[in-house]
Amino acid sequence: MASKVIHAFYDDDDILMLAVKKVKAAKHHIDEVYCPFPVHGLDKAMGLAPTRLAITAFLYGCVGLTVAVLMMNYIMIEDWPQDIGGKPSFSYLENMPAFVPIMFELTVFFAAHLMVITFYLRSRLWPFKEAENPDVRTTDDHFLMEIEIHDNEQELRDLLMDTGAVEINISEKNSH
Repeated sequence: MASKVIHAFYDDDDILMLAVKKVKAAKHHIDEVYCPFPVHGLDKAMGLAPTRLAITAFLYGCVGLTVAVLMMNYIMIEDWPQDIGGKPSFSYLENMPAFVPIMFELTVFFAAHLMVITFYLRSRLWPFKEAENPDVRTTDDHFLMEIEIHDNEQELRDLLMDTGAVEINISEKNSH
């Protein structure tokens, strides 16, 4: 099912931020904003919920730490204990200071790699996926605000012109 959307183009990120605030103040829902670079504070101005990626990073780090402890306990204490430098391997706790660098490295390794995989899956990014930006200029020097039209095209067009848009287009958007 296709719906009509209005695309407002801006050539400055400060003007875009003011425009987003004015559009939100006028009680319109902004579907998406396409930017050539991250704009600080844009997510808060759009009213987006904070990301939960940091929580997953902590959980993935805990998984990495658990794997490291279990792996080192099995390899160095239970399966093949070795007397290294006159220090016997009687228990994991006696040898834990020597294992701290490995625990740290596996914690960081698991957190980083699983977080990247989670980000790509959550964002629905995978190899050979086509870009979803509606205009190629949003990858270079223009900002685009996309708002769905609900029988209010002229009102939106007037509002967006007042916010400093350099160009306004109407197009069809296919819902996924």
